[in-house]
Amino acid sequence: MPSAQILQQKQQQVADLIEKLKGAAAGVLIDYKGISVAEDTQLRRDFRAAGVEYTVVKNTMLRFATKETGLEGLDSVLEGTTALAISKDDAVAPAKVAAKYADKIKDGFNIKAGFMDGEVMDAEKVIAVGKLPSKDQLIGQLLSVLTGNLRGMAVALNAIAEKKEQESA
Repeated sequence: MPSAQILQQKQQQVADLIEKLKGAAAGVLIDYKGISVAEDTQLRRDFRAAGVEYTVVKNTMLRFATKETGLEGLDSVLEGTTALAISKDDAVAPAKVAAKYADKIKDGFNIKAGFMDGEVMDAEKVIAVGKLPSKDQLIGQLLSVLTGNLRGMAVALNAIAEKKEQESA
């Protein structure tokens, strides 16, 4: 039986995990056991640059936290090595960085599962979300389409106006 102090530390760790999960827009669970130190360093750097918090977690602690946050669907993947990448603001950022590394490091880096807005996603969905264009890219694409459509409409209206002028002349 652990001492009262160790038990209190573990309870605090679970409470901290609960707060992180509750405050997260999205998160990804990763099995990182086969990556090199250099790859891990770069991975952490990329997560940090994307505003994502990346930490190694104990499965037992995370299992307690998922019960408190309604993410019990993640329990089935809580075995082996587990790291948690979460973002408070950007729901796509953890999946984007993780999907990039899953493509880059075929063996030894596996996405286990994830969650977004309180919904649990399997690895395939996490990868699909990670391959979506970023918000800025989507806005740029939308503006490009709108600009093209407005330009086309202006040309068409101008042609109609010219035709009416010619008919009335």
